[in-house]
Amino acid sequence: MTLIDLTAESLRERRLDTLPVAIIGAGPIGLAAAANLVERGIDFVIYEAGDEIASSIRQWGHTRLFSPWKHVVDPASRRLLEATGWELPSPESLPTGAELVEQYLTPLAALEPIASRIRTGVTVDAITRQGMDRTRTANRASTPFLLRTRSADGVAETTARAVIDASGTYEQPNSLASSGLDPLGLPEVADRVGHALPDVLGRERARFTGRHTTVVGAGHSAANTLLALAELAEQEPGTRITWLIRNARAIRVTTSDDDELVARANIGRRVDALVHAGRIDVVDRFETVRLGRTDDGVHLYGLRGDELVEHETDFVVNATGFRPNLDMLREIRLELDEIVEAPKRLAPLIDPNVHTCGTVEPHGFAELEHPEPGFFLAGMKSYGRAPTFLLATGYEQVRSITAWIAGDVEAARNVELTLPATGVCSSSLPADGASASSCAIDSAAASAAPQSSCCS
Repeated sequence: MTLIDLTAESLRERRLDTLPVAIIGAGPIGLAAAANLVERGIDFVIYEAGDEIASSIRQWGHTRLFSPWKHVVDPASRRLLEATGWELPSPESLPTGAELVEQYLTPLAALEPIASRIRTGVTVDAITRQGMDRTRTANRASTPFLLRTRSADGVAETTARAVIDASGTYEQPNSLASSGLDPLGLPEVADRVGHALPDVLGRERARFTGRHTTVVGAGHSAANTLLALAELAEQEPGTRITWLIRNARAIRVTTSDDDELVARANIGRRVDALVHAGRIDVVDRFETVRLGRTDDGVHLYGLRGDELVEHETDFVVNATGFRPNLDMLREIRLELDEIVEAPKRLAPLIDPNVHTCGTVEPHGFAELEHPEPGFFLAGMKSYGRAPTFLLATGYEQVRSITAWIAGDVEAARNVELTLPATGVCSSSLPADGASASSCAIDSAAASAAPQSSCCS
């Protein structure tokens, strides 16, 4: 005889299992989560704020990744695609962001089990438990999640059995000011301050041609922009470049010979050469506190030690890194590290003062869990403000998370990942030109969104 448990709690749990998993973000990690759920036969819905999938990557699609194709395709997604005749592009070649979207993410999103579950143009404004704020505990784990969404059709609410927030950080740049707050005067000059990784040689060329651009930040996003501006300056007379950094010396990007991501190692050498040749002016130890509008540009006021200094430019590129949007999670019980804003158990594994992209240990649901059962931050957003993320790391995260959702605890705990060696994360450039390597990275100025920064 089979006994059926008809208690209220068991009925709630069964009801939960009939709901889909909510995935926030249709970028590489969100789509990888979907592919893993397809393989496990679990329903899901993907909410993408952009009008197309991978909307953030499309913004920096002109930028070439440091990681080759063999490192940027999710295993579960590859299995689904290859079943339809898709072939992995040249494994050792480096795709641009646009190529990643066109040759991999678009075909993946077009697969029927995934395409029918993608909702574009939908922003998730808030997540909570149905009928519960964060203070309610009784029956919390068996109560559905409630997502409040906003689209052209208005505001709606939907329920889910679990939530994977893979919405990334690209839309949340760090402040130009070292305080973490927006500098005074920013609203008045907002049209003259741009996002990281502008398309200098393409669709935004006119904005930079023959003008003075100041790039703020010392990570790979800054370096990519500096190189593009230097190329533009060769072609267009009158184009000037200033690199404004917060450090006492010009912290630059990886130049270690043991970095398996060769393209990333080369970028630092190329920027160094331009600085030494006088084609890029460096303003160091500049702590921005206020911005002002001029007739044609921007006035930056900052501190160098105790001295108030000024810098005038036509346009500012903010390449100071990114941070997660946590406002939507106010009613979710999170356990975040107080410094990098990553899950508490993950934070020591990704600390940018200790780790490079390639020294992060494999991790899965156990390190990503919060006091809110069934809620997970994944991908770049799970790293908070740390810039040590690689796509391969995110793919293993969602494989483990989806295994946990499916009740396959053994597979969820069995995390394995081989990352490319990355050498040191930064090195300093003393006044005499000698290179002094360091394992410390300026996390406040490190780019964290595109793979071009060691991240994605």
